[in-house]
Amino acid sequence: MPLFPNPGSVTVCEINRELIIADNLSDDQSKETYGKILGMVFSSVPFQSEQLAASSLPEQDDEQQQETGADADVLQTKGLVATLQGIARKYMKRLLNPTDVKLLSEIDLHGVSWHRHKHLIAFISGPNQVLVRDFEDSENKDPSLLVHESQRDIKVLDWRPNGGKMLSVACKGGICIWAASYPGNAASVRSGAPSFLGSMTRGSGLRWTLVDFFRSQHDEQISALSWSPDGRYPKARYYMHLLCGIGTPIRRGLGGISMLKWSPTGDYFFAAKFDGTFYLWETNTWTSEPWSSTSGFVTGAVWDPDGRTILISFSKAATLASIHFSSKPPSMDALLLPVELPEISSTGCECIEKIAWSATGERLAVSYKSGDDAYKGLIAIYDVRRSPVVSASLVGFIRGPGDCPKPIAFSFHDKLRQGPLLSVDEIGYWLISYTALLTLLLSTDVQCWSSGFCCTYPLLFHSHLLP
Repeated sequence: MPLFPNPGSVTVCEINRELIIADNLSDDQSKETYGKILGMVFSSVPFQSEQLAASSLPEQDDEQQQETGADADVLQTKGLVATLQGIARKYMKRLLNPTDVKLLSEIDLHGVSWHRHKHLIAFISGPNQVLVRDFEDSENKDPSLLVHESQRDIKVLDWRPNGGKMLSVACKGGICIWAASYPGNAASVRSGAPSFLGSMTRGSGLRWTLVDFFRSQHDEQISALSWSPDGRYPKARYYMHLLCGIGTPIRRGLGGISMLKWSPTGDYFFAAKFDGTFYLWETNTWTSEPWSSTSGFVTGAVWDPDGRTILISFSKAATLASIHFSSKPPSMDALLLPVELPEISSTGCECIEKIAWSATGERLAVSYKSGDDAYKGLIAIYDVRRSPVVSASLVGFIRGPGDCPKPIAFSFHDKLRQGPLLSVDEIGYWLISYTALLTLLLSTDVQCWSSGFCCTYPLLFHSHLLP
């Protein structure tokens, strides 16, 4: 087992399979390790529970006001994460059956999202708000705050591919679409949509505008959202509908969907349900194959860069499953194989909780539930090979800042020229992977931690795919 970061220390980056550790968060440390190579530093983005101001909340009825008041009391004693989970349960009890309510908190909701082509990250910073940080804006390090009365109880967000600076936010009652506006180049608002101009970012003249709101039919909670790779078709999960475009149901009978994932090529589509079953769809003819597992319900799913393999984690397993398509689309012939992660099992964890796979296919990030005291709250980073089948070798563990930090969501950046990128937030993790054009690949992991920071971790390594 590789050395792991001791409590009180923080991870800075990876350099050729060695995770660099420091005593505290510091831009100076980042400059000395990866800053000279990348030519930039990804400073952590702090956020505080005080941002959950009453003015940012939508109007509520008497019952909701009583619940919100109670939640405020809980916030002071239990912390932000516990409070958000409690709020989510109360809302979802009105929409889902008791089993679905319990499972929702364990699904890998996409709380952090990197822009496909820019150093631009968005993450859920409260029940009704999103923070956006542009690392390319050297004059301003303050994130933009996106708040609107239509944006309630946020569960998922996702940047639109090939759509400029356009962000979709899944919440209670529909999907909010935000776009960047600049002086002389205002974002186009759909006729009849509820428009809203956000605050201007200092130094750049940038404003974020709510350009559209795809309203659900019965104010349903949307808890899954995924854009097609070409950016034409957003898919979202209502309780009883799979939606496309402006809210038109394209399929019915798929109630209880917990997760949606397009393959990178757009040939296949993955949909998981709360009852433990999941479907693989072929998008040329829109046919599907049902699958089931004896290892519980799906907690995470990630595609490889070629769209021919998908890794899946389950609620009762400390190993992953890989499904390999044996023929080209539209074939549905596939083989399921286990991917053993013995280091995860040795931590004493209950199961794998969340997973993310870099766009180059070379780094995999894994979080797990519970575990021995020394390994709690860590993220395991694996070196991955995909020939002839998926295999993983442990690089080490990432530890976040603060006391007993716990990652909540993570995501890899898709398009960093030098390599992959990962980020983590106190309220969610984000792992970001970049396409590598150099022999020295850079992989940055962005994560959101429960201690109130969204951190980015460059993973710099020599690629085994290049000579």
